[in-house]
Amino acid sequence: MRLIALFLMMLTMAAPALAGDARAGGKLLLTNGVATIEGSSGGGIATWALIAGNESADGVGGSAHVTAIALPDYGWRSYGAAIGVRDRLELSYVRQRLDTRAVGARLGIGRGYTLDQDVFGAKLKLAGDAVYGSPYMPQVAIGVQVKRNRDAPVVAAVGGRSAKGVDVYVAATKLLLRQSVIVGAALRYTKANQNGLLGFGGDRGAKRTPQVETSIGYQFSRKLVAGVEYRSKSDNLGFARENDWKTVFVAYAIDRHLTATAAYVDLGAIATAKRQRGAFFSLQAAF
Repeated sequence: MRLIALFLMMLTMAAPALAGDARAGGKLLLTNGVATIEGSSGGGIATWALIAGNESADGVGGSAHVTAIALPDYGWRSYGAAIGVRDRLELSYVRQRLDTRAVGARLGIGRGYTLDQDVFGAKLKLAGDAVYGSPYMPQVAIGVQVKRNRDAPVVAAVGGRSAKGVDVYVAATKLLLRQSVIVGAALRYTKANQNGLLGFGGDRGAKRTPQVETSIGYQFSRKLVAGVEYRSKSDNLGFARENDWKTVFVAYAIDRHLTATAAYVDLGAIATAKRQRGAFFSLQAAF
């Protein structure tokens, strides 16, 4: 009930944005961000306060993306879409898939077993502007993500308390045009194990805890930005300790509607497999 109330509150606050025409295409290149692994706009693993789509303050836009992560012991695939309304409200969805390969056999769920999760998100811009206005006032947004793990028996087998969870976050993002630097930070309230793919809560903790997401990037040109990200993680399962995530990324705007992102990722240990470092690739289309 609290989740429904929060979602309705966000829609009510954004109601004026739902009226009017649906003109799109007012943002500078790359200022709609790229899709994160949870579907919201950001830098790849870190959440930003930016709103999906190319729309301006009087339009409607959107985006769709596919993402792949190649790791030594796992394979990640995800795909999703998001809608942006008047550069104020964002609604998103993503399906996440994690191929366990040989680790699945060691865990007793079968070699190559694929863990699946749906993530439904809503983000509301509260104040500020990421590009314009005071350089000391970032764009600030709040968001909620409803996560539904589709492998409840596996979650129970590994010690997860639940196959469903809700993350709530607040994010701030600013592009310093004169310095060509973009900075972002988010505080996430979550109890997800490995983003929720191993369920929520466990023997080491059953309550939500605050986790930090930060990023900084340098814009080499209108089309190219490179940077680093950091994301702290919950650590709720005794058998599968989690490490914080780190990335080095490059995003390139092929044109106004297509952005490619590549990154080196260090995800630490995932379900007993250590040193999960590899390559991240994502392609996003936006209007």
